[in-house]
Amino acid sequence: MSDLATSPVRRSLLIVEDEAMIAMMLEEYIDALGHEVHGVASTIAEASDMVRGGGFDFAILDCYLNGEEIWPVAEMLDREGIAFILSSGGALSDVPEAYARRPMLPKPYTMGAIADVLAAVDVAGD
Repeated sequence: MSDLATSPVRRSLLIVEDEAMIAMMLEEYIDALGHEVHGVASTIAEASDMVRGGGFDFAILDCYLNGEEIWPVAEMLDREGIAFILSSGGALSDVPEAYARRPMLPKPYTMGAIADVLAAVDVAGD
């Protein structure tokens, strides 16, 4: 596991997750790793508004929000040059080719998995 809690760079994240308990747990993990949560969106519309507002370094996107696919938000982030991590509790066979190489954070989350994927984003310079 990467030790991002001692990282001198504090990064700001947007969390896009429709399950409130999962979002709260992810917020706690992000904070414990020494980063901050810019905001939490639970719908495509909320996420789109937050992306337009900016002010964060990268995002963690649940691939499916209340049955809707996250790809419109991923496209916005990609256009803005903002890195993002994809997240899912199931198999993702229909990830668009443009996003197939993005870091993936499987559910259920663990502190170690989150630290590792955040380190991968740091290394990749996404």
